[in-house]
Amino acid sequence: MNRIAAVIIGRNEGARFLECLTSLPNDLARVIYVDSGSTDGSVQAAKAQGAGVVELDMSLPFTAARARNAGLELLFDTEIDFVQLIDGDCALREGWIEAACAALEENPTWAVVCGRRRERHPDTSVFNALCDHEWDTPVGPAKACGGDALMRLSALQHVGGYDPSLIAGEEPDLCVRLRQHGWHIERLDAEMTWHDADMHRFDQWWRRTQRAGHAFAEGAALHGNPPERHWVVETRRALIWGAALPVIAILGLFWSPWVLLVLLVYPAQILRLGLKGRGAGRWARAIFTVLGKFPEAQGALGYYLSRLRGTKRGLIEYK
Repeated sequence: MNRIAAVIIGRNEGARFLECLTSLPNDLARVIYVDSGSTDGSVQAAKAQGAGVVELDMSLPFTAARARNAGLELLFDTEIDFVQLIDGDCALREGWIEAACAALEENPTWAVVCGRRRERHPDTSVFNALCDHEWDTPVGPAKACGGDALMRLSALQHVGGYDPSLIAGEEPDLCVRLRQHGWHIERLDAEMTWHDADMHRFDQWWRRTQRAGHAFAEGAALHGNPPERHWVVETRRALIWGAALPVIAILGLFWSPWVLLVLLVYPAQILRLGLKGRGAGRWARAIFTVLGKFPEAQGALGYYLSRLRGTKRGLIEYK
């Protein structure tokens, strides 16, 4: 454990942050908490637990990428080999760090290992349940990880860490650059973290999905060229289903009301996805997958509009 550190990022996570702190092994070499302007006593709680604290300059725009970099910079050029990145609304599962560390030691070309992130309260809302399903990615080689992962510090330093300008999608962007430099990303068959999305309202889900659409469009702009084609398909789907088809239907009214029949493609797609899906909640997932194309398109179009204006969009927060 004297070769492993942890970097936590958060803002006003309250009891979730306290649980995050106490879930970390006591014998880690260092624990660093990067705070983005909390007013709930998170900074004091971190110090009381013996964590190093970095308080971000509030005059600059906050991003998760910027926060993670602020913690990582304190670890570069030290004796630390591995770093556990974790969000303040998550809690580490027992045994995860040991399993992940062993995997990185056995595979020197692996830069990142992640495991199963589970939603803590999937039954309290359909939105939490959707998150829990989203976290269930295939085991084995992966293109990207989420905010929680154990990483090889030398690999992060090799690619310059996260892109601090990104307001979303910073982990996939990092993983693209790692893979371009010959590193590998792996999803282990192991429990990694509990997550608390705490989503109970439709508008929260909408903003979170809108943020995903922004990330798709910006990721495609950065890494969309062959052979990577990063998020090109996801962006195209969002724009077709969430923007192009509705516009065609509306403009088509000037020609014939029968053009509105094109909107039947939406229930047809829900039916197709529902029949194709498995397990409990498959119809809810089908409905929200199709419905989600509208906020995704909004996020993607918002990115393009900001780019045309030469401006940078601020955070899209759902909590």
